[in-house]
Amino acid sequence: MSVESRGDIGPELTADLPTGTVTFLFTDIEGSTRLLQELGPAYGELLEAHRGLIRAAVEARGGHVFGSEGDALFSAFPDAAGAVLAAVDAQRGLAGRDWPEGREIRVRMGIHTGQAVLAGGDYVGLALHQVARITAAGPSAAA
Repeated sequence: MSVESRGDIGPELTADLPTGTVTFLFTDIEGSTRLLQELGPAYGELLEAHRGLIRAAVEARGGHVFGSEGDALFSAFPDAAGAVLAAVDAQRGLAGRDWPEGREIRVRMGIHTGQAVLAGGDYVGLALHQVARITAAGPSAAA
């Protein structure tokens, strides 16, 4: 699995990331390719608004966004409760926003707890592969 780290992750930020038993929350916009084709340049605004909503929910619940890939965001929490509450908050925020051209935005979210270590500013561990599969397999919640 390839995770694109945030460009601003350095030693001072990785020190704040949980290690050992970590709960991961991964998100992915459902049908993002179709949305990009239909919205054109307006998709950039949608993507940034989506990222802002998710990041705010994650940080408010004690998590850290540590990477992205396309429209997917990857976050880590020291406990499962924070990840679940962040997912609920994010889905509520997504549902309450007016999107371009009256679109409905659906975002898949997967949560998994497992062992992970930091190596070179990135997480390493089977838990990352597992949460990615959970996210891809799950239906998105209505937003």
